[in-house]
Amino acid sequence: MDHDLLARYADLIVSVGANVQPDQVLAVEAPPEAQPLVHEIARLAYERGARYVDVQYFDAGVKRLRAGLAPDGTLGWVPPWLGRRMLDLGDLDAARVVLVPLVPPGLMDGVDPARAGADRLPTVQETFKVIDERSVAWTLSPYPTEAWARVVYPDDERALERLWQDVAHVCRLDEPDPAAAWDARIDEIFQIAQRIDALDLDAVQFAGPGTDLTVGLLPSSRFAKEGGASTTRTGVRHVPNIPTEELYTTPDPERTEGVVTATKPLDVSGSLVTGLRFRFEGGRAVEIDADTNAEAIRGRCATDPGASRLGEVALVDGHSRVGLLGRTFFTTLLDENAASHLALGDAYSSPIADPADVPRINESAVHIDFMVGSNEVEVTGVTRSGERVPILRGGDWQV
Repeated sequence: MDHDLLARYADLIVSVGANVQPDQVLAVEAPPEAQPLVHEIARLAYERGARYVDVQYFDAGVKRLRAGLAPDGTLGWVPPWLGRRMLDLGDLDAARVVLVPLVPPGLMDGVDPARAGADRLPTVQETFKVIDERSVAWTLSPYPTEAWARVVYPDDERALERLWQDVAHVCRLDEPDPAAAWDARIDEIFQIAQRIDALDLDAVQFAGPGTDLTVGLLPSSRFAKEGGASTTRTGVRHVPNIPTEELYTTPDPERTEGVVTATKPLDVSGSLVTGLRFRFEGGRAVEIDADTNAEAIRGRCATDPGASRLGEVALVDGHSRVGLLGRTFFTTLLDENAASHLALGDAYSSPIADPADVPRINESAVHIDFMVGSNEVEVTGVTRSGERVPILRGGDWQV
């Protein structure tokens, strides 16, 4: 691994992604293979004056052993100290870096998908609480591993090298000043989001092969409230996803109707779900089908009453750096920045402009993004006056 590239990447994550502050605690979560980048992140964080860097490596192989061998009825149990750690980070107004995928795509091949889907780790529900409270400056960034690279580039002896080249490109590490490049891109996203908000939309419609879906919005759902960058309650600006190409908002969980077909495979904590299809009535996914591993996603959607309702609608044009590569990466962070997507489960309160609407947003212990966009899927806005306005056609913005 090129040390200069690793140092540039760590600097982007520490200074722009998490924006680590003097005397701040930084939590880092990563696969064991990411140790070289973790060490660079820790070094830079301490140089910026961090009080403490807490590193947690997630062993995906042990997760597979649990899915195959643990007693029935125990797979949904989450160790309480993991949730308490997240809440403690919030109390400390900490920073948090997660290097993904923590679980390689396809890790659970050969495991009963119902059992594989029952174990939600490494995700813990308390994460959603600290996000809504804006207490933690958090960022997710990809780290290529051999296991992940073999899925993206099967039968290619240069798989890991090629995946690193992709990650460097989509994270803009090939720019003279990656931080400045991200500032410019985030501003572009914000400007588009403002133009969409000016339409005063009541709903967003998706139409394409296997898809005819209407997603209702809340009265104060806004796309420009959160676009690329966020700010914590203490005023620290951070970038939750590197890369980030989406603009998103929080929908009305009771107003989704129709059918939708996923345009990319979905990795559910190691189980690859292909050919995913939903039918929604009254906001709830009443039918869930897939060509492979349907039980993994059905199990997640049965977690609680909110797990089968939408918590996010996100729009991505056809010209993002991720999308233009024309590859499926089988990990949500990259694939969701290649295509418009929806998320089942917990909703973010930050895109809601009126506090009176916040009690209406969806609540769940899960948040599962799945991709529904492509150049063949038309996205149309429906205004509160009933006017239909083109938003995306052929992957191009129309606003």
